[in-house]
Amino acid sequence: MLQTLVHYTLHLLVPGLIAYIFFRKEWKKAWLIMLATMLVDLDHLFATPIFDPGRCSIKFHPLHTYWAMAVYVVLLFFKKTRIIAVGLLFHMLTDFIDCQW
Repeated sequence: MLQTLVHYTLHLLVPGLIAYIFFRKEWKKAWLIMLATMLVDLDHLFATPIFDPGRCSIKFHPLHTYWAMAVYVVLLFFKKTRIIAVGLLFHMLTDFIDCQW
């Protein structure tokens, strides 16, 4: 129960805090964009079973691989994709923390 609470707090509320701290001028838009980066989890639909509570997403799902994360890091260097990159990388960090649980 605690793991689920921490996981979804990190996925939903902390991006709002990150948006407020780093993108204050447009924090609401930044928060919504970071929430939209959760669409990266659509790659879970290609797994069997789709949801496995014991499975670590990192290195398993295609958009959760180190290659994909390298692309997300590159996106940090472009102003137009920076918020998306922050959202995706924080999502990966959240999933990594979940794997360590």
